[in-house]
Amino acid sequence: MAWAMLAAAPAPATPTSAMETPPPLNPRYRQVEVAPSQTSIYVGIVSLALPPLERRKDEYTTTYDASVFPFFFYNETGQFWIECSDEQLRRLERGERVAFQGRVRRANGREHRVEGTVTPVDATSGKIKVRVFATKSIELIFNTTYRFTGK
Repeated sequence: MAWAMLAAAPAPATPTSAMETPPPLNPRYRQVEVAPSQTSIYVGIVSLALPPLERRKDEYTTTYDASVFPFFFYNETGQFWIECSDEQLRRLERGERVAFQGRVRRANGREHRVEGTVTPVDATSGKIKVRVFATKSIELIFNTTYRFTGK
């Protein structure tokens, strides 16, 4: 008799949130502006300027200009990428701090690893820390702000 009652009992409810497709991302995440920043080196300053980054698939990409004062002959330009999944953007929406990875490719083809963190202040802006591993022993750290501007 107990088996018959169990068989007739309704199945436990499955949480629908686990089965639902996440909502589409807000279009504002298509583009992000990062404020120019600088960091100190032993006897100078490195400035980093990034035009607005555009989102393509799971990454943001743009060009970059790095100026080294007073050693202008170390100035460089190239491509800049940050990997960023939909889930990472949803975590930012919830106000969570997100770590990221990326890379830069200098105009001469040499690549460097990039790592960092993004800490939201509100739904569209916050703080960003970018670490560029210029060599095995030189790590440049840029602390600045970001703002999503996509429409």
